[in-house]
Amino acid sequence: MRRVYFDNAATTRILPEVREAMMPYFDEHFGNPSCLHDWGDATRQAMEEARAQVAGLVGAESEEIIFTSSGTESNNFAVKGIALAQQSKGKHIVLSAIEHFSVLHSARTLEKMGFELTLVPVDKYGLVDPDDVKKSLRKDTVLVSIMFANGEVGTIEPVREIARVTKEANIPFHTDAIAAAGTMPINVKELGVDALSLTANQFYGPKGAGALYVRRGVRIMPLLDGGVQEGGRRAGTEDTPAIVGLGKAAELARLNMKSWIAQMIPLRDRLLKELPARIDHVTVTGHPQNRLPGSASFCVRFIEGESMLMLLNSQGIAVSSGSACTSRALKASHVLIAMGVSHEIAQGSILCSLGVENTREDVDYFLETLPSIVDRLRQMSPLYAKFTKTKGGK
Repeated sequence: MRRVYFDNAATTRILPEVREAMMPYFDEHFGNPSCLHDWGDATRQAMEEARAQVAGLVGAESEEIIFTSSGTESNNFAVKGIALAQQSKGKHIVLSAIEHFSVLHSARTLEKMGFELTLVPVDKYGLVDPDDVKKSLRKDTVLVSIMFANGEVGTIEPVREIARVTKEANIPFHTDAIAAAGTMPINVKELGVDALSLTANQFYGPKGAGALYVRRGVRIMPLLDGGVQEGGRRAGTEDTPAIVGLGKAAELARLNMKSWIAQMIPLRDRLLKELPARIDHVTVTGHPQNRLPGSASFCVRFIEGESMLMLLNSQGIAVSSGSACTSRALKASHVLIAMGVSHEIAQGSILCSLGVENTREDVDYFLETLPSIVDRLRQMSPLYAKFTKTKGGK
């Protein structure tokens, strides 16, 4: 049976070059980077090289990169850390309605501490209107956080335009670029953002290694106390092998990104073009053109995404339904609902997130396999049975 991995939005397979770069730091170079002896020097130098590699990926300065344990920590750190550092100026935060839960829930936690939250709407493609962001700003607004691209539907947001709005108002602007960093060009200086989150396992690096860019001069309150690591901004002994892996993955992404994009976009477009021709009542979600290179998201009416996911898995195909963080919860995606998709249709959501290892044969196998699965599930669907009995349902 053919095996096809279309779940790169959940995590990617580590590249051989990344694994090779990490290996010496598990045993040969095992010292604590904070120590002043030779063992510490070796790991500290490797860590600073990785910092420069990550900075190079997003056009930042090395000292503007803070290592974290994950994208979730980076988002928590940015939202809570910047808002708390600015709370003497106000307690109002602006987000989009489709942010990842690590951003939304961080803001909800701050609400319990007296902060106020405004959620900016999106259109049917999941796009934020910069004018809506501008209208939501108040004198007491201390943070705007709008994602660079949505990992569930693939839509790329107008971050540069939003940054102009926040800069005019002198309000810090954070963007969650976890779904985009390493898969498409990003330059924080050109964008004008004040903070940006990323994580290694989205671009063929190890799990457990993330980073947060914080522009020089932006105040951020540490969430972890106890040490002077990361310039006093994040305490705790660093995971040197993971950080080295993050750095190597960032370097490879920067060098190979153009060819990776050229490989993935035709596969993505073929999948999205062919699906509606092979299966009735399929709705493609996300922006038609302005989307992540490997992101193909859609909804199949009358059946649940989880059922399709399980039957596809039985045929050797890995996809996701909604985001990886919510795929075990049988509820409609908050992203799709915010885009105006009905609860009924949103229940049938599927995301195919392609990576550099995928081929045309993988796409063909998926397109050959899914129609029979949909037919099987619809035969058991009371919603489909009701639909076929109505006028025009044949």
